[in-house]
Amino acid sequence: MMISLSSKWAEVLVSQPETGMGYQVATVFLKDGRHYERVMIVGGTIASIHGSPTILFEELDIDKIVVTHDKG
Repeated sequence: MMISLSSKWAEVLVSQPETGMGYQVATVFLKDGRHYERVMIVGGTIASIHGSPTILFEELDIDKIVVTHDKG
């Protein structure tokens, strides 16, 4: 399962540099205080979370996205 992010997050992502060609690696902070590191975002879509077989949240849960370029 992937999560296509709405235009709300486009400005946040476009204002930060790419980690590689067409993708960014970020930490996603959720409204409930949890956060996920090494989240792969490809073309405005959350594609994967390092170490997790699924995406454990929905877009409505996201409080902040910080591009870190941390590929581990």
